[in-house]
Amino acid sequence: MRIKAEASDSLMEELKSGVIPETVREVSKDEQVNLDLLVQRILSGRVVILRSRNHVHAKPIGVGEGLRTKVNANIGTSVDYQSLDEELEKLRVAIEASADTAMDLSTGGDLDRIRRAIISNSPIPVGTVPIYQAAIEAKDKYGSLVEMTVGHIFEVIEKHAADGVDFITVHCGVTRRALDALMEQKRIADIVSRGGAFMAGWMLHNKAENPLYEEFDRLLKIAQNYEVALSLGDGMRPGCIADASDRAQFTELITLGELVRRARQAGVQAMVEGPGHLPFDQIKANVEMEKTICEGAPFYVLGPVVIDVAPGYDHITSAIGGTMAAFAGADFLCYVTPREHLGLPTVEDVREGVIVCRIAAHAADVAGGIPGAREWDSRMAEARKRLDWKSQIRLSLDPKKTRSAYEERRAGRDDACTMCGKFCAMKLVSELLGSDKLVKCQTGLCLQQKMAN
Repeated sequence: MRIKAEASDSLMEELKSGVIPETVREVSKDEQVNLDLLVQRILSGRVVILRSRNHVHAKPIGVGEGLRTKVNANIGTSVDYQSLDEELEKLRVAIEASADTAMDLSTGGDLDRIRRAIISNSPIPVGTVPIYQAAIEAKDKYGSLVEMTVGHIFEVIEKHAADGVDFITVHCGVTRRALDALMEQKRIADIVSRGGAFMAGWMLHNKAENPLYEEFDRLLKIAQNYEVALSLGDGMRPGCIADASDRAQFTELITLGELVRRARQAGVQAMVEGPGHLPFDQIKANVEMEKTICEGAPFYVLGPVVIDVAPGYDHITSAIGGTMAAFAGADFLCYVTPREHLGLPTVEDVREGVIVCRIAAHAADVAGGIPGAREWDSRMAEARKRLDWKSQIRLSLDPKKTRSAYEERRAGRDDACTMCGKFCAMKLVSELLGSDKLVKCQTGLCLQQKMAN
């Protein structure tokens, strides 16, 4: 039975009337950002608040200008691996590793049951890609995903919204014009977005325009009713660095810029998704182009992966790209796991993917002057100076791994790590600078006297 969203003003309507919802106050406090400034950025569409009206136990997350770079973890079943228990464990591990959001990308098993279980167990916002379910159900019913009906596509979208999904990826920019650009220019990898491929296949088979673009107002109405943010998907994202920054990609982006404006006019929060695979030297320009064309809308990027030849290490290739993207202005990083391009991630892949993506996000936040970012590193530096191992573990981005690495090679000592032992530079210099008297250091030399001489 579908639960109708409670009748109430949307977040945008409340802010326009001068009422500041508690969700906005909570984000302001968490982000250490002035409340009035945050409200201005939300009203301008440069910040979105992710939390559905029907997912009230989720922590509201702000994404956009001047806020900490957020990290998303993709989870979900496949046709070959359909265990709900495993996906719930992935969710737990992603939350433990401090992912800001999770996306259920399930394509196998009971999709309604899986999605609802993930939402009910998630204290962080959850996103989905409804076109997956619409296409899969069409294939099951009619034998082909291209037999989806427009009515069914929107029915599935509303079902996801009613279930409490906080944001949905919708491939509205995969238009006939974008497909023409793709076919005229040619690519090595063509379309690698699964939702983009489903939509393109439907359009080509039915010789019709994308209904998500053609009936965008219908989509906006659903988003309004359930306070769901639209994540305008990049169905034409490059799937290898050779395809980066081509006409198909930018034709789609121009369309998404138009749709961002329409969403804002309707009081619907929207962000824009981006590549994908990009050579390192093209990342900054891609981010700046999105920010210009989409008038500052939050930018949500997958990676970007900067080389194609490192399967098994694509969490690292994406972190390299993610740091540059976030420093250039991207607001939201979708993690990539070590198993990207090779198979469905395991629980451990999810944990490692989140941690590595958080490293990329934090590196950009430090460089970009995000409130609180450098202070965290300064506290770690002070703990290292004191040789305070407990504080170093507590302050680390991955305390579990930090503790394990320290304990495994501790060798019974607490006064220094076993890399330097009695020759620890911090210990020696602390002795040197921390006493007015000559001291006999661990090296057997008096460094103060040596310097005086």
